[in-house]
Amino acid sequence: MKKIHFISMFVFLSFIAVAQNDTIKDAPTGWKFGGALPAISYDSDVGFRYGVLGYVFDWGDGSSYPDYEKSIYAEWSRTTKGSGINRIQFDDRAFFNTKLRFFTDLAYLIEQSLDFYGYNGYEAIYNHNYEVTDDEDYLSRMFYRLDRRELKGIFDVQVPVVDDKFRVYAGINLSNMTIGSVDVDKLNKNKDPEDLLPNQDTLPGLYENYINWGIIDADEANGGFTTVFKTGVILDTRDNEAWSTKGVWSEAILFGSPGFGGTSPFLQLSVTHRQYFTIIPKRLSFAGRLVYQGTLAGEVPFYLRPYYFNTKEVRDGIGGAKTVRGVLRNKVVANSLVFGNMEFRWRVINTKVLKQDFYIALSGFVDATSVITPYNINLSNVPVDLVNVYFNNNEADLHKLHLGYGGGIRFGLNENFIVAVDYGLANDPQDGLTGMYIGLGWLF
Repeated sequence: MKKIHFISMFVFLSFIAVAQNDTIKDAPTGWKFGGALPAISYDSDVGFRYGVLGYVFDWGDGSSYPDYEKSIYAEWSRTTKGSGINRIQFDDRAFFNTKLRFFTDLAYLIEQSLDFYGYNGYEAIYNHNYEVTDDEDYLSRMFYRLDRRELKGIFDVQVPVVDDKFRVYAGINLSNMTIGSVDVDKLNKNKDPEDLLPNQDTLPGLYENYINWGIIDADEANGGFTTVFKTGVILDTRDNEAWSTKGVWSEAILFGSPGFGGTSPFLQLSVTHRQYFTIIPKRLSFAGRLVYQGTLAGEVPFYLRPYYFNTKEVRDGIGGAKTVRGVLRNKVVANSLVFGNMEFRWRVINTKVLKQDFYIALSGFVDATSVITPYNINLSNVPVDLVNVYFNNNEADLHKLHLGYGGGIRFGLNENFIVAVDYGLANDPQDGLTGMYIGLGWLF
């Protein structure tokens, strides 16, 4: 199976090479079609992704090249584990001919089997054997899963204050989530009897148990509509966005909901600092990221708790391809937490492919996260004989590091198109075993 993943990666690379080979020598002007590519990637948390993506650029009078003035990006894709992306994004670097940068993201996202492991990291006991069909403790492959559908709109604006390095940020997120049990009837179609998944009415998974025990409020259990307002500041002194080797990219964001539509009001703070160091010019660099996110007031609804907010994107929670590689996606969900990444990046080959700049880079990384403030969980409705099965009451374990480490390889064309492969290992079996991630770009 892994051979298929790597073959797909090189197929994707060849498509990019062909598209780039048609680049004209003179700076383009006006609207130009950027091309359509197969959306091919792999993430051990979500499966093999297939589909199509396309983009168009407005280069204006060409004076800003290689930076575009406007871009439109669209994607339709599905994964072998039931996820789906239907998305269109619009980015305008000179909104109405001003210095404002406007960004909008309209999407319908499908997660047929989204990871759910409970709260507070090591406090929620994870038993991998529950998911292993040939293990004597097997319960269901969907035991740690739920179904989520999200229709969302993101509208952001950035206002430069000092030479575009310091910017003020504001935005609004509109999100309507529908959450429920995994549709096992759909997954059981055309399956052999020995491969059938149990119905949650017969054998509830962790999500259904949390509802039955009152840990997830019944009013929030099936999702809801949320309006989130955001404001913050950004400092960006990086030498290059796609391959950063010096400078910083730091931001602080306040975001929260006033409680429209019956959602409980809340206010959170997210602070992210990224720093880059050159060790050997054009060859070896070090990149580090440190993130804090915590609740300042109110209570975040169950269905928004996993999210990590920053000015670039809103991601699912801590663990997985974009936060702590090797650790299970959404494994660490807490009232406040911190996570970080340390990564050495080494460009081992700089050459030409089809007359285009091409490089291969290797990386080694260590990622970690820890709970600062846990959610208060009422265990009074949990059956006495199950408390120690599902919950770790050892206070010393609560703030231990969740650690992932590993390495990766990047294939870069013309600096901006980067095919990425990362392989991470979890340090503790409570966080999973390994993770393979194939996608685009550097982690940060």
